[in-house]
Amino acid sequence: MADERVVGIDLGTTNSLVAYMQGETPTVIPGEDGVPLVPSVVAWTDDGVRVGNAARATLMSDSASAVYSAKRLMGRDIADVQDELKLFPFKLADGLKPGEVLKVSVGGLMLTPPEISAYVLMQLKKNAERFFQAPVTKAVITVPAYFNDAQRQATKDAGRIAGLEVLRLVNEPTAAALAYGLDKNKDGLIAVYDFGGGTFDISILKLHEGIFEVIATGGDTHLGGDDIDNLLIAIALDDIAGDLGEDVRGNGEAVQAIRKAVIEAKIRLSDAESAKLDVVLPSGKQYLREITREQFENLIAGVIARTAGPCRQALKDSGLDASAIDEVVLVGGSTRIPAVRRLVDEVFGLGARGRKPHTELNPDEVVALGAAVQAEILSGSDSKAIEDLLLLDVTPLSLGIEALGGVVAKIIQRNSTIPASATEHFTTGVDGQTNVAIHVVQGERELAKDCRSLARFDLKGIPPMTAGLPRIEVKFLIDANGILHVSAREQRSGKEAEVEVKPTYGLTDEQVEEMILSSFDNAEEDIHARQVIEAKNEAETILAAVEKGRKHEAWQQLTSDEIEKINAEENELKASVMGGDYKLIRTAIERLDKATRRFAELMMDSAVTGALGGKTMAAAGESIGEGPTAPHPFAKAQVMSAEEETAAIEGSIKEEATAGESTED
Repeated sequence: MADERVVGIDLGTTNSLVAYMQGETPTVIPGEDGVPLVPSVVAWTDDGVRVGNAARATLMSDSASAVYSAKRLMGRDIADVQDELKLFPFKLADGLKPGEVLKVSVGGLMLTPPEISAYVLMQLKKNAERFFQAPVTKAVITVPAYFNDAQRQATKDAGRIAGLEVLRLVNEPTAAALAYGLDKNKDGLIAVYDFGGGTFDISILKLHEGIFEVIATGGDTHLGGDDIDNLLIAIALDDIAGDLGEDVRGNGEAVQAIRKAVIEAKIRLSDAESAKLDVVLPSGKQYLREITREQFENLIAGVIARTAGPCRQALKDSGLDASAIDEVVLVGGSTRIPAVRRLVDEVFGLGARGRKPHTELNPDEVVALGAAVQAEILSGSDSKAIEDLLLLDVTPLSLGIEALGGVVAKIIQRNSTIPASATEHFTTGVDGQTNVAIHVVQGERELAKDCRSLARFDLKGIPPMTAGLPRIEVKFLIDANGILHVSAREQRSGKEAEVEVKPTYGLTDEQVEEMILSSFDNAEEDIHARQVIEAKNEAETILAAVEKGRKHEAWQQLTSDEIEKINAEENELKASVMGGDYKLIRTAIERLDKATRRFAELMMDSAVTGALGGKTMAAAGESIGEGPTAPHPFAKAQVMSAEEETAAIEGSIKEEATAGESTED
């Protein structure tokens, strides 16, 4: 049905496209002017809102009324975009604070980046509806593989504003592999090098019997062809100020004229040995400069070199040598630059193996073509072009929650295949807790304070129970779009709460890389800190159990020597906890364990020993949530009132007798 058609959209930094499956061939839908590429530029004029080439014309004549490269602002924080703002002719709303959603002041309006991108998507939707002569309401939209949760959410928001149901967000490199039909090949390993206008991505894909699995991703959400343009623009502005004695940095029209000339020269230098920059300034003066390819490549060498690091890191993450890569796909207009292709050859050693990267398809169109293939999959088509095809992506950073003592309980590991779900069981650390505060974090460090905080929410209304008795199931679900959902449920009472993690802004590539590297650099220190915290947690639980045991009738059956020994080992454990040496703490726990064994045996003969189940005091500690197979206590929780706590303590022995067995995994 025509009205059920699903289109594939490449929402790009510089240009955007919409495509569909024409039989078994993905095809780009042309715009109103017959050109497949729709510049990602939006302008506000007296005649209304313009998008694409018409908006680009306005950008040249009235730069304050137009916005371009909005993708670079999607899901970003004010601190992340300071460098771009120096060159953008538009400005942000005044008074923005860190963590607030960005708003751009343009055309007399205050618009968020998703609202601006929605205009581009509406134009693509309009192009498709004109082409099909029918409504188009469903789409697959591509995003950089390294887009974090905030940036993915911003992209989905843009689609919703544009009147599109976004069925799936697909990583751009994965889409490129689909476009080349690499799923039809034999099993193999594929590297997709995507150097676009505003972002750089590298993905390592494993192909096996039609199944694409992304086994590692990397990249830089702050690196692309725009950076090459901006570098050349800055050089031209310096030349104009020095040679012509005219500072036009604050003149938006002049800067855009220079930008146009720089882009045209960059494109020519992919084929020619030299190109001219020829710009007539608003003052009437002419800026004329010839640049050779050698000069051009020397100037941009630093920008291009920044793509090598993520490539090597992705290979390392996947546990592969470059020689193991069977195919390399080049995506993005910037891959037309000969120096870029040489770097790819150097990183992956293609020439030495007699191989060449895939460049057969138009690098500007290849992502949209792949999105069309994925759109066909989701449309339920039985086309042979998509038979037995499956995509599996990965999450780039570990996700977990803060547990007792501030340690991180990782629930979904870095580079896990998505969609993904994982469940862990936790318990309380204080008698009578009725609420637990769940702190969701992202990162590779062992302690929550060193990771990025994603969300906090409360699980309320838990019936008051002895510490360790509640069974709190925490479930993490990363959907096919890479968006995280967290839920918590207390299994005895059925109380539950959930949150969809929607941070207001995301991580830059530098921050992601820093988080990963810092986990390596601080691994020994982090693990030691975690060992100390966990040993202290176990010691405090066992000490509390001993203190509670003194009220038990079995305590009266101990000899004075046995009581003296328990007291001595208890004091030794308390002293070791104060010292902070986890080895000494573990040794003291074992000694107290040995000293309390007869006490545990005596309690076994009592009618209220269900919770201890005939174990030693150390094992008793495990039964209330501290052992390696028992649920973790949460780090923070709201405790009930003193009156409720007193009542709960009085009833704790009875509660343990009837429910103790269920605390064990």
